[in-house]
Amino acid sequence: MTTKDNYYKINEILLESKNPSKEILALIKEGKLEEDPFNLIKKLSLIDQNKKYHPEGNVLNHVLLVVDEAAKNKELSKDKEAFMWAALLHDMGKLTTTRLRKGRLTSYNHDVEGEKIAYDILDKLGKDEKFKTKVSKLVRYHMQPLFFDKNLPFFDPSNMLKECDYEEVALLSKCDRLGRGGLNEAKIKEECDRIENFRNYCKKVSD
Repeated sequence: MTTKDNYYKINEILLESKNPSKEILALIKEGKLEEDPFNLIKKLSLIDQNKKYHPEGNVLNHVLLVVDEAAKNKELSKDKEAFMWAALLHDMGKLTTTRLRKGRLTSYNHDVEGEKIAYDILDKLGKDEKFKTKVSKLVRYHMQPLFFDKNLPFFDPSNMLKECDYEEVALLSKCDRLGRGGLNEAKIKEECDRIENFRNYCKKVSD
């Protein structure tokens, strides 16, 4: 399969499949995502995560769970294609930022690095400027609800509200937070409540 064939196939999977993880994983196992830029998705399997927050294991495992969550929620998005690609590419920055620090795996700044990588991937796939920007900005800001919840200095509502739709950020972040192993009903409710608090804040400051 050519790069263009792979793009069309993955795009179809993202937009049509109820469980896109299975079909994407099948493409990887069949050796169909070996060429640039899709080989970067495969390389996510080599990046481990902090098991306290990601008991599901490596970044690829997490991304596939997030993509399945996104598939359940894509009808709520104003741009299903951009939303699903953002879900697939949201943690690409962990390829370059993951480090072992004081015995803990961290990926500081992976949202910022991920914006650049996502944009570059979509550029190589020949996507137009509007689409590249929309997806890469969602990648850039997907951590904002967590930064808001934890009252961290990385929370940047001013630029976020200028550069993308906070409702789309909230939806992507919800899928990101639920796309992890070991979540019970209480934890799922807690995560959803946190996203709702973020939405309410953004609505208030943007009105």
